Parts: sequence; C-alpha cells; structure tokens
Amino acid sequence: MGYGFALITGATSGIGEAFARELARTTGLLLTGRDEARLAALAEELAEPGRQVETLAADLAGDAGRQALIARAAELPIDLLINNAGLGYFVPFVDNPAEREGEMIQVNCLAPVLLTRALLPGMLARATESGRRAGVIVVASTAAFYPLPGLATYTATKAFDLSFAESLAGELHGVPVDVLALCPGPTHSNFFDRSGLPNLKPAAMANPRQVVREGLAALGRRTVHVVGGTNRLAAAATRLAPRPLLQAGARRTMRRWGRRRRAGED
Repeated sequence: MGYGFALITGATSGIGEAFARELARTTGLLLTGRDEARLAALAEELAEPGRQVETLAADLAGDAGRQALIARAAELPIDLLINNAGLGYFVPFVDNPAEREGEMIQVNCLAPVLLTRALLPGMLARATESGRRAGVIVVASTAAFYPLPGLATYTATKAFDLSFAESLAGELHGVPVDVLALCPGPTHSNFFDRSGLPNLKPAAMANPRQVVREGLAALGRRTVHVVGGTNRLAAAATRLAPRPLLQAGARRTMRRWGRRRRAGED
C-alpha cells in the first residue's frame, strides 16, 4: 500500500533511516532526529522532482522538541506515522543518572503517545474522506518480552510500546487506520554503541532494511510483528515459560554481556 506523507522519528540512522529509504518515492517525508546535519544530508539524497522532503531537528526528550514536531506535522497531510526514535542505556538502574532514566521514558513512551494522539484525528478524517488507509507503526523490540537486568527501564518502555500499539489497534478495529507494533531483535545500528551494549557478531544482527521491509509488509495484516523466525519462537516461548525461569535465563545472558563489555573496555 502506498502512502502520501510519512513522519519518521529517529530518522538519521538505523531503522529510521531505512524507513526513509524504503518508502515509495511517491511518499512525502517529514524526517526528524537530533542531528540536523545528518537530517539535511539524508533529505538532499532522497529529494527528487515532485517529492516533498521536510526535516526538523528536535529532541523528543523535551517538551519543546515534541511540541515543535507536533506543530510542524500538523501542517502536513501525514497518513503514515512511524514512531521509531528510541533511547537505551546498558547500566544498572541505581548507577544510571535519573535524568537518563527520564529521557528513556520521554522518548520511548511519552513521545509516541503524544505524537499519535495529536496526529491520529487528522489521519483518520483524511483516510475516511479519501477511502484510503492510514498507518501507525510503533517500533518496539524483542526486549519487550523479556526482563533484562541492566536494561530495566529500556525493556519496560518497550513493553509499554508493545501494549500501547496492541491496545490502540483494538480501539481502531473497523476504521481505516492500521496499527503495528514492530519488534526487531538486535539490528545493525548505532544503538549498541550509544547504549553501552557489547556489539554482537554481524550474523546475529538483522539488517535495518530487512526489518523495515518486514514491517511495511506486516502493516495492515497483523498488529504485532516480531522480526526473524528465531526471535518469533523466542517471543512466543516467553508467554509459556515460568516467569522465574525466564528471569534466571535473562540474568545469565545479561551477566555475559556485562563481562563482554568490561573486557572490551580493558
């Protein structure tokens, strides 16, 4: 399905950038992120005759950035909203500054809620009038299914994203707006470097463009899509496994990751 105009948050790298590249050339774009120079370079690369590509540098961890983006998006006929921007820090909860904990909640939870609430009425009205469908994608994570020590707040925000998207999809059943919670596993991006997580072997990480292709294909067909067959099996198993067993396995995994990070720092 083609869309007329898409808003992509966190568009300067990784999955967000891949969304900008994979959408049809007939789709107008509003790209946002914190790196103004990278936004400008991407917009210049993607712009072509007849295609409108707009950018707005905004920090979604602050109310000013969120409100500026909402105001800009309200001026455009957005019919695809991709809530992709996300923050995570691999550090024990008590060692992470409170400001960083708050930033994760602001970017990963509050920003998608406020953006979706602000833009959804217009998206719904335009879709109803035109007879076309609109879409909302919330990029969650396979981390939404697990309790991961060292990523306590991050995993909680992604569980929030998953629940928010599933619940919203239920509310919008029968109207021309599709909602998808997209749950990728480890993906090639700057996330690992920024978060402090140790990099995995390349073969263990997904290609952002494959994540995006699966997400776009799933939108309108299901409300939750976990990327990758192994990840889907693992996510399904979390619903059946006893919680203490799941927690014990997560502790072992995160301890190994902690040792790998410390070894890389030495």
